[in-house]
Amino acid sequence: MLTIDSAIVDAIVAHARRDHPDEACGVVAGPIGSDLPTRLIPMDNAARSMTFYEFDSMEQLRVWREMDDNDEEPVVIYHSHTATEAYPSRTDISFAGEPGAHYLLVSTRESDSEEIRSFRIVDGVVTEEEINIVDATVDA
Repeated sequence: MLTIDSAIVDAIVAHARRDHPDEACGVVAGPIGSDLPTRLIPMDNAARSMTFYEFDSMEQLRVWREMDDNDEEPVVIYHSHTATEAYPSRTDISFAGEPGAHYLLVSTRESDSEEIRSFRIVDGVVTEEEINIVDATVDA
């Protein structure tokens, strides 16, 4: 299960809406081994495509080095689908290179609502998981 703060989800959706009709993409970093997404890192879609996303190689290198320096790892890798459901495409599956990450997809195909889903992708196998959206400003 992915547990994620509502403010981060709202920011991911806003990024997806802002970049529409192109796919948006980015990472949510968290402390190594915690499975806790804490720092949103919106990235540029170097492909500038409505059907495909690609991290800019120099930006990705900078972001991964920054995470390494901060003892962080990519807990969530997110992107949007602009005309289809929030489910990994064959291309998404083939490029999923972080077996420990949650792959969060947002569909912006409807202008008045979003579909948000999370998956684990390991060795080409896609497993959907539940998303627990929490409000971190409220102590439980």
